[in-house]
Amino acid sequence: MIKLTVNEKDEGKKLDKFLISNIEGLTQNLFYKTLRKKDIKINEKRINSNIIVKNGDIILVYISEELLKPKINIDIIYEDDNILVVNKPYNLEVTGKNSLTDILQEKYQDKNILPCHRIDRNTKGLVLFSKNEESLNILLQKFKNQEIEKHYLALVYGVPKENSKRCEAFLFKDNKKAKVYISDVPKKRYRKIVTSYKVLERRKDSTSLLDVEIETGKTHQIRAHLAYLGLPIIGDRKIW
Repeated sequence: MIKLTVNEKDEGKKLDKFLISNIEGLTQNLFYKTLRKKDIKINEKRINSNIIVKNGDIILVYISEELLKPKINIDIIYEDDNILVVNKPYNLEVTGKNSLTDILQEKYQDKNILPCHRIDRNTKGLVLFSKNEESLNILLQKFKNQEIEKHYLALVYGVPKENSKRCEAFLFKDNKKAKVYISDVPKKRYRKIVTSYKVLERRKDSTSLLDVEIETGKTHQIRAHLAYLGLPIIGDRKIW
């Protein structure tokens, strides 16, 4: 059971927004399941609707830890005394609270588990971890020297004319708007990016499967650059 008290700054919020922002691991879907079961009390009264909370409300949520922190099966592809290669599942951050790094650190409590690179939360793929500071420094240097290649599979709208292409452009990250912008020419605060692709498969529905490699690792580089080239990734809802 989780007990929360609504303060003045949260007054007027809907119950779901208040609980999701204050209970780690609570999702919209899990909130409504709990609500339907009448496992939420406000001021000692059970409720089954998404009401507005008020300053001073005392909320009791009857939910198990197992539901808030579901068990995630980690697929370890390779392991030795110094490194781990893990197939990161979809919808999981590499770092942060309840992240892949947290899960691995809990599993290897006698090691210092550190990620050598990151991939997006909604991207599934291999992530390289070090088990100690020495191996981390070696691997980071190898990434910097481009001795380690990172390849990404991208299913995109459109069919490129060339079988392979190396594309240069410039990217600007606008932190306030949480967007990035691409330009063909250098501009103030824009950073150079290099994205290469090879066509693995051309499909009859005017889509293509690409093998993408990046020489630079800027925020949202692959998604934004491919969209700029007229090859947006299927399922990417963000407008670049």
